[in-house]
Amino acid sequence: TDKIELNAVCPAIRGSGTIISPAFGPAAAWKNFRWKGFTNDVKPGDTVSFKIIGVNNIGVETDLLNVNGNTATADISSINANQYPFLKIKMFNKDVVNYTPYQLKYWILNYTPVPEGAVAANIRYTMKDSVEVGDDIDFSVAFKNVSPTKFDTTMKINLKIITNNNFDSVINIPRGKVLLSGDTLVASYKIKTTNYVGNNTLFIDFNPNNDQKEESHNNNILYKNFFVKADVVNPLLDVTFDGVHILNRDIVSSKPAILIKLKDDSRFRALTDTGLLQVQLRFPDQSKHFYYFKQNDTLRFNAAILGTGENTASIDFKPYLPLDGDYELTVIGKDASGNEAGAINYKSVFTVINKAMISELLNYPNPFTTSTAFVFTLTGTQVPQNIRIQILTITGKIVKEITKNELGPLHVGRNITEYKWDGTDMYGQKLANGVYIYRVITNLNGKSLDKYKADDDNTSKYFNKGYGKMYLMR
Repeated sequence: TDKIELNAVCPAIRGSGTIISPAFGPAAAWKNFRWKGFTNDVKPGDTVSFKIIGVNNIGVETDLLNVNGNTATADISSINANQYPFLKIKMFNKDVVNYTPYQLKYWILNYTPVPEGAVAANIRYTMKDSVEVGDDIDFSVAFKNVSPTKFDTTMKINLKIITNNNFDSVINIPRGKVLLSGDTLVASYKIKTTNYVGNNTLFIDFNPNNDQKEESHNNNILYKNFFVKADVVNPLLDVTFDGVHILNRDIVSSKPAILIKLKDDSRFRALTDTGLLQVQLRFPDQSKHFYYFKQNDTLRFNAAILGTGENTASIDFKPYLPLDGDYELTVIGKDASGNEAGAINYKSVFTVINKAMISELLNYPNPFTTSTAFVFTLTGTQVPQNIRIQILTITGKIVKEITKNELGPLHVGRNITEYKWDGTDMYGQKLANGVYIYRVITNLNGKSLDKYKADDDNTSKYFNKGYGKMYLMR
């Protein structure tokens, strides 16, 4: 049952054979087919012939023309290049006597070629591959006609961005110009990076889907990866009342000038949207008031302007607070990337007393050696037009009078004067060590202010009929 197996090469002689060419083209128009060759012996029955095969755009082959080998040229201009942009040549060779085939020296297809373009990054290419969110990417790349034939019409361009979640963001850009031989066009686009946080890929395709006939397409495409860094830094929120940072339950004016600032570290995403800030007030009667940006002076939004040194938006908030009692201000802020200003919302409780009053005036430190400032509280809606501090000896002689302008900026609420008395008289002479008496004189609309006394105020024991004592000890 064993088998003997022999593998061998057995020479054989055939009397005919074929040669087939690769596909030539694409062509804008076909002209002629020429060839040349020779044979060493011509016997009856020796034949040479050719067949022209058309290849359409999807690769389907169709026999078009049979060409007698006795001629040296054939007109193929009748072949429609739009229908058959590629041609193949097939040669049939027969010699059954001496088995000496016709020796082909060359065959030539003459045709009008289609144009050929290529991405030319050596001529023009610009694009950053890593940016912060909000930093726009200026993309541009050149495309050149590298053939002797011009394109027929304007150049179609497809551009899209493949996002980090594999979504195709298609971008419409206008067609380019008609490219003559050797001419170049530049495709440009400014990529807004706001919606492209993470890793992305830019894809550009010139003359997509053979919008115009072209010799090859694989050099018309460019892929470029780029990364957009997310903004994860929280913005900073700052709130002042009449230019001062208040403490919890501090007294403020019933017509305060509240300045709300929102500052962000982003250099590219300006705080320009009014929706980034929300303002709410709870009145003493527990009613909640929401404030919106309208064409009035109560709430005015000032957008940030990039290039000014910092990315800060602000709100000028000027409410009218007619009720005495405790109010609660709530401010919610976020940046253009949605990062909130802190883990919890800003809340501040403050007190409004509409009646204009002034507390007892304290000096601090007391005793003092070099200088002392004055501390007091104002209520109402505005600072008195006239306020001055008189310093007297224990015999009642006025040795120093400090005017409102000298005291520095004052506001409704708790004040610590910028002015510090250094123990000199009105002529600048140093006064002797010892006890001095002081008092405050106020005037608002022609009337002096009543005294304000908080529930936990124990300062009255340091005053006698509105006069306080200070000790100068150098």
